[in-house]
Amino acid sequence: MESSTLTHTTATIAASTLLLLLVTCMPAVSVETDADHCVWYGQCGIDPKTNAPLNCLYNGTAKPLADPKAVDLLQKLCPQYATNGSDSRTCCSYDQLQTLDLNMVLPRQFLLRCPSCYSNFLQLYCALTCNPQQSRYLAVQKTAEGDEPNTTVITSLDYYLSADYANGMFNSCKDVQFPGNNQKAIALFCGRAADECTPQDWLNYMGDTSNHKTPFTIDFVLTSTPLTRNDTRSVYYPMNDTIIPCSEATSNATHSCSCQDCQAACSAPTPPVPPRQPWRILGFDAMWFVMVCSFGGFIALFVPLVVWSLARGRADAYGKPRRDHELFTCCAKDESRVTEVKPSCLEKLNARCECMLRRSFTCWGVFCAGHPMLVLFAGLVISVSLSCGILMMQVTTDPVELWSEPTSTVRMQRDYYESHFVPFFRTEQLIIRAVDKDPIVHEYYPQGQQQFSSIFRKDFLHQVLDLQLSVERLTVHDEKLNRTVSLGDVCFTPLAPDNTNCTVQSMLNYYQNSHEMLDKVALDPDFQMFVTADYIDHFMSCVSDPVAIADMSDLHTPCIGTYGGPVAPWTALGGYPGFEYGNASALLISFIVQNRKSDPEFLQMAMSWEKAFVDFMKSYTNENFTISFNSERSIEDELERESQSDIITILVSYLIMFAYVSIALGHVRDGYRLLVDSKISLGLGGVLIVLVSVTTSIGTFSYAGVPVTLIIVEVVPFLVLAVGVDNIFILVQAYQRSVRRSDELLHEHVGRMVGEVGPSMLLSSLAETTAFFIGSMSSMPAVRAFSLYAALAVLVNFLLQITCFISLMTLDSKRQERYRVDILCCVRLNQKTEHVKPVTTEDQEGFLYKMVKHCYAPALLSKYIRPAVIIVFVGWIFACVAMVNKIEIGLDQSLSMPEDSFVLDYFKSMNEYLSVGPPVYFVVKDGFDYTTREQQNKVCGGNGCSEESLLGQLYKASTQPASSYVAHPASSWLDDYFDWSATSPCCRVYKNTDEFCNVSVVNDTCVACDIHQEQGRPAPEDFVHYLRFFLEDNPNILCAKGGHAAYGNAVELLHNQTSIGATYFMSYHTVLKTSADYINALESAQQISQNITRSLGVPGVEVFPYSIFYVFYEQYLTIIPATVQSLGLCLAAIFVVASVLLGFDFHSAGIIIVTIAMILLSMMGLMYLWSIPLNAISLVNLVMTVGIAVEFCSHITRAFATSVKLTRVERAKDALTEMGSSVLSGITLTKFGGIVVLAFSKSQIFQVFYFRMYVGIVLFGAVHGLAFLPVFLSYVGPTVNKKRLQTWNEIDANRGPCETDPLLQSSDSKQSVET
Repeated sequence: MESSTLTHTTATIAASTLLLLLVTCMPAVSVETDADHCVWYGQCGIDPKTNAPLNCLYNGTAKPLADPKAVDLLQKLCPQYATNGSDSRTCCSYDQLQTLDLNMVLPRQFLLRCPSCYSNFLQLYCALTCNPQQSRYLAVQKTAEGDEPNTTVITSLDYYLSADYANGMFNSCKDVQFPGNNQKAIALFCGRAADECTPQDWLNYMGDTSNHKTPFTIDFVLTSTPLTRNDTRSVYYPMNDTIIPCSEATSNATHSCSCQDCQAACSAPTPPVPPRQPWRILGFDAMWFVMVCSFGGFIALFVPLVVWSLARGRADAYGKPRRDHELFTCCAKDESRVTEVKPSCLEKLNARCECMLRRSFTCWGVFCAGHPMLVLFAGLVISVSLSCGILMMQVTTDPVELWSEPTSTVRMQRDYYESHFVPFFRTEQLIIRAVDKDPIVHEYYPQGQQQFSSIFRKDFLHQVLDLQLSVERLTVHDEKLNRTVSLGDVCFTPLAPDNTNCTVQSMLNYYQNSHEMLDKVALDPDFQMFVTADYIDHFMSCVSDPVAIADMSDLHTPCIGTYGGPVAPWTALGGYPGFEYGNASALLISFIVQNRKSDPEFLQMAMSWEKAFVDFMKSYTNENFTISFNSERSIEDELERESQSDIITILVSYLIMFAYVSIALGHVRDGYRLLVDSKISLGLGGVLIVLVSVTTSIGTFSYAGVPVTLIIVEVVPFLVLAVGVDNIFILVQAYQRSVRRSDELLHEHVGRMVGEVGPSMLLSSLAETTAFFIGSMSSMPAVRAFSLYAALAVLVNFLLQITCFISLMTLDSKRQERYRVDILCCVRLNQKTEHVKPVTTEDQEGFLYKMVKHCYAPALLSKYIRPAVIIVFVGWIFACVAMVNKIEIGLDQSLSMPEDSFVLDYFKSMNEYLSVGPPVYFVVKDGFDYTTREQQNKVCGGNGCSEESLLGQLYKASTQPASSYVAHPASSWLDDYFDWSATSPCCRVYKNTDEFCNVSVVNDTCVACDIHQEQGRPAPEDFVHYLRFFLEDNPNILCAKGGHAAYGNAVELLHNQTSIGATYFMSYHTVLKTSADYINALESAQQISQNITRSLGVPGVEVFPYSIFYVFYEQYLTIIPATVQSLGLCLAAIFVVASVLLGFDFHSAGIIIVTIAMILLSMMGLMYLWSIPLNAISLVNLVMTVGIAVEFCSHITRAFATSVKLTRVERAKDALTEMGSSVLSGITLTKFGGIVVLAFSKSQIFQVFYFRMYVGIVLFGAVHGLAFLPVFLSYVGPTVNKKRLQTWNEIDANRGPCETDPLLQSSDSKQSVET
């Protein structure tokens, strides 16, 4: 952007200017004439159009230069003609030499960076102006009366030039760069794009007076042999001096052109990085091939083993006649033989741990049930106290804070950039397309016709200009600041204070945003009847030379924008192939606003104006074109609107789940007891506990100053509800299925049930809490914050459940026993005799429990279904593994917007029409010495610079945009400073103040700077002193490389402007459309910067890339290892906790981990199949998947491990019966009702990352926990604990709940003892 605001440079610069050619000629001169014959000498007229001098016609021999100043100037410009000092005879006077020197100012600025190019170019004009034998190749065609008496001036001549010389000169100059404008310099001298320029085009443009720089016509005639003119019969020999190739130095004191300016000087190019090829085996995707072969191998081993087992009629899939010591490795049918074997130390430890946990929870349950009001009061006080921290809550909505670690590399680089330079601008953009798609045909007089797209209709452009001017005139009253804000108050003005016009990147700025300029035409000079140039001609000239002060058409109007800088065509047009700007299908208009982040008042003004801009564009209509628009604040505004609109969706989702929990907890035995047996109040109490656990977590961390994110608000309640509801159902249903003993009081009965299920609740909750706390070690802020809040919420939820919920359950049981109505506890029903029946085990079993016990479990664990389940799940997991590496990484920014957002249309248009990507700045940190030639050569891109310099490497990268994602060579303040300092008129100072004086200032006190030059560069002692003048200089026709517009913010001057700090060199990325493009562009830029840093070789000096999007995409460079780390740490934490709480039963803990890992792999397979990319949001959901998967796995696995049934199948059936219905009703059915609502959200993020992933979490968790896990346990589960089995046989059913050894079995088994 900054480089685009460049200079009034001008194509004009070109040869035209040089054409200095102030020459006059006489009719064709014959070769037979004197060898020293001239065609002109001296100056005796002024061209009225260009105000440039014209040369006097002279038909005589060359004259000596008597003036020593003239000899010195000849020695400087054309030393080949100054071999005899003051006796040197030439065809040019001192005045002509001065004009030649003046006309070489601009070519020197643009071409001298390649000495051989400039030398060849200068030689062309030295031969034209001073060669004493110029009559051999110059033929005067037209003359006119001079301004002085009896003089004739030349107005047209032919210049016979060798085709070899023309081609050689062109080849030496065609690659010379114009760093300040990211284009090739030859475009400024050719009148067309560099890629379209030829040697003849170049010469024709420089010799044509229509460029308004050349005072007389020069017709360059290219020929390889002498030509005889038909009119005079004179013979002309083409000028064919020696060409110096750009790969060679002009002298021993100079260097050859750099690789950047001369392809022939480059070493062998590095082969482009080939695109990453997919891994294939035998033509198939390698992962699929490996997984299919692996699955085939599994089938080959598993199926025969199952068939053999079924054929032998064994209950165990791998069974065979067992010896005594083998009975405990698989199945045991003879209980007496089991008890004969001595338990191992680990089994004793396992039984002791189980006993301790059951005893502890039983006693705790008795206490809470016996003192319900005290427990509830204490829980309420603590929870409310911690929840009050919400008043101090800080909500983070800044995307940078959400997705970027403050200590991450890119984040620190961004902070470094913004602290040393101006923060990147705020951009408001319009993308405009014509409704009428019919092209227009433009008449070129007298050449013919050319077709242009419909956006070039003049009436269309007038309407667009009206819109643009309306936006520029927008004002808004800011209530907070109590002032009116206009675009001029906040826009970027690169040439301020000299030029205060706002930067507006628009094609209409080629016409200075003026209706009059758009309508302007040029008529033929003879009859004033035919239009020879109009707005289309002006446009075609400006896209070739955006910095022209006067275009090359007959209009001769400026192309430079009103803000003092050029408008690059790729920033103002879109939807065109190659360089066919006339076929563009969209106009791009960008209003550039400053981004003073450290100035809150200015930022408020900018955001106020942006809001007015958005409101205006929303209400604007025009039937002739369609508009996509966006402002800097639009994404944040739309995210906020989306969050507010989704509140209702979230609330409805949670209300459905709350309602289900409240209703499903009830166990109604008959209609009369409906109001008594319902558990609505208890369910609401359980849901309230879930909500309080969330508020407690948020309040606690708010006290600690940890900010809240929207992800926490949206995801943590879902997680805690899943965990909490599951535990509620397990606890309540275990109590409902249990029959109170004859000698038990209510609180003892409740305590005994807590003793049974408490360890299982502790296992799942503590495993999840530990996993989440470990997950908070993630480097991703969003994942870390979620893990912290989730861990504390799950922990608090568990603590409240084993305290307050137990007390609530006790109070509810008392209400139920007293026949009091649910909710309306003061209402009591009459206790009718017919409804007072003995409660049996059958009565206590709910519908789901019966279904699982009598239908589902027997069917699932039948001998034919079990192997089928294993085969299906293993096949699915192999398929998921094959899909894992195909998951897309990143986040399509369009997904973050609501479906009805205007920003979505803008994103679509941006992908379709933009022609260049975001700017990228390569920053050199403070500490580099730019004053010495050795260090300069490591950075610069001109002659004498290293091919591996900073600019050299960026140039090479730009030649391979497909792999480097760098679209253009970088702009270089250093190279332009070299050229500027070597141009004598550019640097001037007020002799009384030593302050800078621009070349355009007319003041007698302005004198030339005394810059000491060393081989074309400022001497070290002068380098920094005059650099500040370069950075203050506004570009103009004489000093096109003034650095104010392009580099005013690119160089940091320190210590009262006496030393150089950080600097940057700007380029552009290629068009980036997908997340992969953005990630690859960042990765490529970092690799380039690392290579440059190594090339500089200065300790402590680092080069890094910066672009506005880097901070958001850095996470994706490490998202895969971050995902593996986060999930791996969570699984490791769960394994440790499960092993300890299962009495060091590593076997069972391992099975839990395997099942959770399978659920994770299933989720990843779903992500690929359902187009869910991997990013911070999906990673948070994967971490949450681990937590919810624990609920699906741990309860059933623990029930299996503590069961004393004698075979794995029986214990699996027992575990599924006891825990399956609670898991099914507690998590699965509860969640599905709420998840369905999310599908109707307007937010695409909710639809993709919440609805789709939540469906997957619940579905895969349920099928793995309720289908795969029991079958898996029936095959490879741990053997029965012998110590527990022996203790079971010794149990006394009449002992009290805290006295009895609490190694109790499933309800069925225990209840048989009780009976």
